[in-house]
Amino acid sequence: MSQVYRSTRSDKHEELSFEDVVMTGLAPDGGLYLPSEIPKLPSNFLETWKNLSFNELAFNILRLYIKESEIPNEDLKDLIERSYSTFRSDEVTPLQKINDQIYLLELFHGPTYAFKDVALQFVGNLFEYFLTRRNASKKNGERDIITVVGATSGDTGSAAIYGLRGKKDVSVFILYPTGRISPIQEEQMTTVEDENVHTLSVNGTFDDCQDIVKMIFGDKEFNDKYHVGAVNSINWARILAQQTYYFYSYFQLQKIIGDNNKIRFVVPSGNFGDILAGYYAYKMGLPVDKLIIATNENDILDRFMKTGEYAKQQEIGVKATYSPAMDILISSNFERLLWYLIRDNVTDHNDEKAGALLNDWMKQLKENGKFTAPNEVVDSARSIFDSDRVDNTETIKTIKEIYTENKYILDPHTAVGVKTTLRFIEKDQEPKHYISLSTAHPAKFSEVVNKALDTFENYSFEKDVLPDELKALSTKEKRLKFIDEPSVSKVKQAIKDELKF
Repeated sequence: MSQVYRSTRSDKHEELSFEDVVMTGLAPDGGLYLPSEIPKLPSNFLETWKNLSFNELAFNILRLYIKESEIPNEDLKDLIERSYSTFRSDEVTPLQKINDQIYLLELFHGPTYAFKDVALQFVGNLFEYFLTRRNASKKNGERDIITVVGATSGDTGSAAIYGLRGKKDVSVFILYPTGRISPIQEEQMTTVEDENVHTLSVNGTFDDCQDIVKMIFGDKEFNDKYHVGAVNSINWARILAQQTYYFYSYFQLQKIIGDNNKIRFVVPSGNFGDILAGYYAYKMGLPVDKLIIATNENDILDRFMKTGEYAKQQEIGVKATYSPAMDILISSNFERLLWYLIRDNVTDHNDEKAGALLNDWMKQLKENGKFTAPNEVVDSARSIFDSDRVDNTETIKTIKEIYTENKYILDPHTAVGVKTTLRFIEKDQEPKHYISLSTAHPAKFSEVVNKALDTFENYSFEKDVLPDELKALSTKEKRLKFIDEPSVSKVKQAIKDELKF
């Protein structure tokens, strides 16, 4: 059982608890926390787990990573139950058949209609659980608090806010790029009335917002005073919670197509967190044939898979696409994958040497905007991952095609995944089964969906797409603070002004 956590950039042996990793978020050296060893599944899991509910699977998976001495069984079961009781589907993440080869994994049945609810409902309850336990023994009015600071390209922000709203001893500050998220995404974040929620609209890109968050984490004095925590996918608990739906969808599809078939997962990828959860599932022992990265025109991951060079393309910058949650220059979670690939293929399973080499690569990325991985790392990545790139025109065309054939409406991110899936099916020598992850409800991207479907007779966005709950958001008053430039000092001052201590 994996119980030791470490930073991706550390060249020293270290042992951290699950609680410390969750509450800290980003390591002091700028690295991401991960378990140095990935636990293996029970030898009979295919038989004994196949009929479990989503919550039961979640418990079995989380238990492999979290010591019972840190979270007892009954407490963990309660955390899981409370986290997924907020979902509109009893299955939490149901499968939707598109055709005999393609099944969509609907991840948008949580409070904010996006896949990030699966992790962030759980993370919010974890924060509250750990703080309540820490504060139970405090005297003289002293309390541990956490100030959650996160950046969002759309869905992380609202999912974090809905996971943390009203939580005792938790304040949440979400940065988002002004004008670069959809109107409904902005409304979801800025209309929440809980006093512990704060939204900061930053005049810049998502990468600017993410850089500011990382600089705040790197400020020891600020951290010591405000106890900064992370909800972006840099927080290990998010990656851990997302593993469950790979197992759940695998077992659901096996019941349809027959037992013991390997499955391909296609994942719309920006920051690499969602598909990284699939990598952990695969390394634990889930029979996965391929994990396919679907990118939009901000295609750093696809370029790496094809060339071995990890490059920002700074001269081009971030391109605003129809799938804005994937509009990033750097995929933060890719660092976790690289650590394992280095450790297993370059440094002869030496954790410290892997951390030192990865730290050098990250310095190259910061200073030169790129680095090139050796062949053994790239070849190892290609043994389980593949990738493709989908542009705006193809995104619109795919939404139209699936609506025409199935009367099913895709959001643009899901369309990137479905188009990628269709391309791989064309190349297959023999039929394979694909689970393509559907990451958001189409109502969150009205402009793109309408652009694709407005010409269809009898189509109506309000009737066919928009849930009443989201419709009501436009009538609510917005609460936000505008930051006129991507400045870490201005963001820190905004946090200080709100917390007033």
